[in-house]
Amino acid sequence: MDLMFPTKGMLAFFRRLHDFYCRLLEQWCRTDVDAVNFMDDWGSQKNLLVSPQLWNELFKPMYRDFVEIAHSHGKKIFMHSDGNVLQLYPYLIEIGVDAFNSQLFCMGVENLASFKGKITFWGEIDRQYILPWGTPEDTRKAVELVHSTLWEQGGCIAQCEFGPGAKPENVYTVFETWDRLTGGPKKEG
Repeated sequence: MDLMFPTKGMLAFFRRLHDFYCRLLEQWCRTDVDAVNFMDDWGSQKNLLVSPQLWNELFKPMYRDFVEIAHSHGKKIFMHSDGNVLQLYPYLIEIGVDAFNSQLFCMGVENLASFKGKITFWGEIDRQYILPWGTPEDTRKAVELVHSTLWEQGGCIAQCEFGPGAKPENVYTVFETWDRLTGGPKKEG
């Protein structure tokens, strides 16, 4: 309700919080790093947690400031969000986010194809179903789907986030498949 009907106090809090994060980001950008990141979780399993209009009104301007700070220092900027955030991709591309860490399989990898070449996909192989319940063959096919749909001489960060329930053989298969597809490290022997 605070977001739908923000009071003056809530908006003042937003401004103070945003100022804090802008100052923090400025400090990080003055260090010898290549990129900086920020994170919020905007998605449920099926959709955004707020309307795209509300997100554009309240959060897009703040995120644009983050991007401008990073880029003004020659840094890349990465963002993270869990859930189905498909509707945010055009806005993040518009404001210049360089890489977006999101749950590709939650949104349907095929639904992200139109953003190929416009943002770096820093996405994971499905940690809710494939990594804990799938087979190495399911895992191989998932990585191949991400590669064939989103990879174009790069454009993907081959990440694999996993928890205690993930099968070790599936995690291994993720990296082995990425290496095979992208010409990564070769085994000796």
